[in-house]
Amino acid sequence: MTFVLDGFDLDAFVSATLAEDLGEGGDVTSAAVIPADARFAAVMDSRDAITVAGLEIAAAFFRRLDPAATVELLVRDGERVERGAKLMRVEGSARALLTAERSALNTVQHLSGIATLTRAYVDRIAGTGATLLDTRKTIPGLRRLEKYATRMGGATNHRMGLWDAAMIKDNHVAVAGGVAEAAARAKAAGVARIIVEVDRVDQIEPALAAGATHLLLDNMAPAILRGAVTLVGGRVPTEASGGVTLETIRAIAETGVDFVSVGRITQSAPAADIGLDFALV
Repeated sequence: MTFVLDGFDLDAFVSATLAEDLGEGGDVTSAAVIPADARFAAVMDSRDAITVAGLEIAAAFFRRLDPAATVELLVRDGERVERGAKLMRVEGSARALLTAERSALNTVQHLSGIATLTRAYVDRIAGTGATLLDTRKTIPGLRRLEKYATRMGGATNHRMGLWDAAMIKDNHVAVAGGVAEAAARAKAAGVARIIVEVDRVDQIEPALAAGATHLLLDNMAPAILRGAVTLVGGRVPTEASGGVTLETIRAIAETGVDFVSVGRITQSAPAADIGLDFALV
């Protein structure tokens, strides 16, 4: 099975990650300690209940260093598993598997951590009709992977970058001279998707009149959000954002907004606790 993700080069990612770890000297520990003909079998398992993401990428590290390795994925990305669940079995050259171990684990731990936290947010708003969105608050160079992980956790990707929509925020408004002025300039430039951030209800009508196609209602209390949604009246999608936590997201989603965006799911997700246990064969 080959991992395919639009805009992501798996071969280049594996090469760059291994080059960073191996440097010019290679894995001096394995070369010195492990016999060249030794073989290992290993099981990757979860030490906590998690939502899985990145297994096929992890497998690619083992296959790169030992093309003859046997790799069996026991679950699929996006699945929820309980503590102690076995995720992958791998068997092959002991030196190769040990050299690939940290790169493989770092990847699946990081992505599964994002997917797991994302799933917690998605669960909190179940039944409200609101959709969870991710943001551009990602580690530089890892956006495609991190946004893949949020999808595995049940979120919907928002903007992939600066190129796919105008996102007019407070600093753009300050420079342009106002919400209406900024939105009008984006429309005049021929931008199809114009997302306008408003932090006051009195900015809504000027933004809509100037061409906003999506309103980002920033840092509004639930009572104010509810009024804003009523005022918009379905003319454009509404999105709540700003400091959303697991404790506050349910009340925000229940105001009737179409979307809630959460930067924490990529910016602050802890790594999942996943291990790899080896045995000689």
